[in-house]
Amino acid sequence: MTYAIGLTGSIATGKSTVLSIFADLGVPVRSADETVHALYAGRAAEAVERRFPGTVVDGVVDRVLLARQLIAAPERLGDLEALIHPMVREETYAYLDMIAERGADLVVLEIPLLFEAGAPYPLDAIVVTTCDPHTQRRRALSRPGMTVEKLDAILARQIGQDEKMQRADYRIDTSDGIGKTRRKVEAVLADFRARMKDREATR
Repeated sequence: MTYAIGLTGSIATGKSTVLSIFADLGVPVRSADETVHALYAGRAAEAVERRFPGTVVDGVVDRVLLARQLIAAPERLGDLEALIHPMVREETYAYLDMIAERGADLVVLEIPLLFEAGAPYPLDAIVVTTCDPHTQRRRALSRPGMTVEKLDAILARQIGQDEKMQRADYRIDTSDGIGKTRRKVEAVLADFRARMKDREATR
């Protein structure tokens, strides 16, 4: 049986770092952001161009051009999500089937808008990344193309860190650097595997 951990958290709280640590520890991982990138360069491009004319360049969705349109008309973000999220779910389920066929016992799925999108995923536990708000803003604003206005618009649409932590099975604070974060991920992985072993023993 393949168990699935969902990894989520607000923007710039360390999801990608934690996902890479899980991968370093030998766990198959899947990034929703990477899935979106692939969709933007593939089957989603034509549909995005129809809804957001002028955002596709050489057959690939230009995320900067798309972001400009969404900042100018933030109410249209829902249109984009309604288009992209079902495709991401399809790709994720296909990946889960592939991983199960390979016989992996565990997979970690990074789903940034897990709570916000309200989409069903077959998860056995949820890990939420967190960090202090100052660190979060510093990290976010250091990203290429990020502005204060864009960040504020993103945060306004995301559930707050406190609520996400309340919904989580595990919480990983990434404020203290990569070394401590890695040890926290190792502890989460060990605890989860122990819990799944106990579950199997009671079946």
